[in-house]
Amino acid sequence: MHLVQTMAYVNEVPWHGLGNQLAPNQPLEVWAQQAGMNWKIEESEVRFVAGNMGLGSIHPFPEQKVLYRSDTKAPLSVVSSRYQVVQPAEILEFYRDLTEVGGFELETAGVLKDGKKLWALARTGQSVALKGKDQVNGYLLLATACDGTLATTAQFTSVRVVCNNTLAVALGDSTGAVKVPHRSLFDAQAVKRQLGIAISSWDGFIVRMKALAERKVGDSAAEAFLRRVLTYPAGGPNMPTPTTNDSAIKAVQALYAGRGKGATLPSAAGTAWGLVNSITEFVDHQRRARSDDHRRDAAWFGAGATLKQKAWDEAMKLVA
Repeated sequence: MHLVQTMAYVNEVPWHGLGNQLAPNQPLEVWAQQAGMNWKIEESEVRFVAGNMGLGSIHPFPEQKVLYRSDTKAPLSVVSSRYQVVQPAEILEFYRDLTEVGGFELETAGVLKDGKKLWALARTGQSVALKGKDQVNGYLLLATACDGTLATTAQFTSVRVVCNNTLAVALGDSTGAVKVPHRSLFDAQAVKRQLGIAISSWDGFIVRMKALAERKVGDSAAEAFLRRVLTYPAGGPNMPTPTTNDSAIKAVQALYAGRGKGATLPSAAGTAWGLVNSITEFVDHQRRARSDDHRRDAAWFGAGATLKQKAWDEAMKLVA
């Protein structure tokens, strides 16, 4: 079952082999059509039938509204009447000046879960090669959802070329991401001004990646690191004590020991950078999930993203 309903891409074929391939530097209007984003989110007030079906009277419920697709009329969600919609066109339009004058290049865009989630990802043009061989490129991801699962989020992210792993470009103060809740109006230019501070975060991110690539880690320290990252805290009746995910530790250890893509590069073999990437590869490509798309959704926006952030925070302690 694919969550990705429609998408377009340039350059490499994406993780699931789906999507319409575009030639580079296409106008946004072509992206909208090929990515399946050329429709609007419409809204209508909620109405209900009181009394026997077919005979009852129809009443409005003004506190809520239904969001639906303009093209198929398919329902998307029921939200509060105060909910501010972000349209598919606004997601792509966000990149217009960035691609036309800022040197950015749109790489993928599309629709998840029938239109409930929308995203676009562009290369920023920033890049670094750790120890000369291990290339990491900078990206800017913009995503939104209309089912209450995600604030509109603009986030700098990095992709390690050798294995296609993703990692949020987050510094301790989280300047790498700007989140606009749906009770506020999405102001693209204001978000870009905030991200202006974060563009320089790439430089800080490079310094940290290089430090991780230089930091050698012994076997026992590596195992202790994985136990810290892959032990889940106690919470609720189902998990009264902290739980260690031993099968995940085994899988990640194998990736770290050489099975992972790029694990034998000088930047990663026996280093803290290798440890971080063994976690990101596990989260992005191996972690148990109902489908590849569920895994990618979690890796970008959900539990997987949280796990990668935890690995990054633990790795930062190794180079502090």
